[in-house]
Amino acid sequence: MEEAGVSVAQLVAATGLDVKLVTAIAEGNYTPSPSQRERLAAALGISKEDISWDHAIPVQHLRGNGPQTGRQT
Repeated sequence: MEEAGVSVAQLVAATGLDVKLVTAIAEGNYTPSPSQRERLAAALGISKEDISWDHAIPVQHLRGNGPQTGRQT
């Protein structure tokens, strides 16, 4: 987002997505769906392939899953 010079508020207004969702996507804590990627890409004027398709933080640490809880992801 910084590269495009767009704030979270501007992106929320342009996409119609929830502010918490946009923030989580921007921080790499949420993987956007294909339709969310399309909306974000259109708002940013980039290809949907340029929108991150993976978590920056391992999922097991986001949901409380994994070896530390005895539940595998």
